[in-house]
Amino acid sequence: MNDLDQLYQQVILDHSKARTGSPLQAVTAGHRNGESHQHNPICGDQITVRVELADSGTLETVSWEGDGCSISMASASVLTELVTGLNRDEFFEKLEVFREMMRSRGAMEPDEEVLEDAAAFVGVSKFPARVKCAMLSWVAAEAALLAAQ
Repeated sequence: MNDLDQLYQQVILDHSKARTGSPLQAVTAGHRNGESHQHNPICGDQITVRVELADSGTLETVSWEGDGCSISMASASVLTELVTGLNRDEFFEKLEVFREMMRSRGAMEPDEEVLEDAAAFVGVSKFPARVKCAMLSWVAAEAALLAAQ
């Protein structure tokens, strides 16, 4: 294992232990918000993601609660750090880049300027059975944001 792979593994382990965005936060009265619960029946991972939008339309709060493997819990933590404060279009751009990386089976060189700590999941993309674990919170956030209309 090379130094970069070790660093990426450490990022995932750190986020799975010190979880940003968990537990779910109460929403502010009058603010647009959405919530989505997603479940991976193959491995049993599940997560609920709640988003709250500021009047400007930015993701003011992204919070979650879940139970699952270290990959799914770390991905939710990274997601929270990465997308809080973004507007809808910026969120969907990040989501698409992350989704593309997860579909690459490790062939894509992640852009750390765009993905920040989410680039650590490039190694997970080599294992199709684990891709859904990494994507679970992202799919939940997408559905929650769409529900916040």
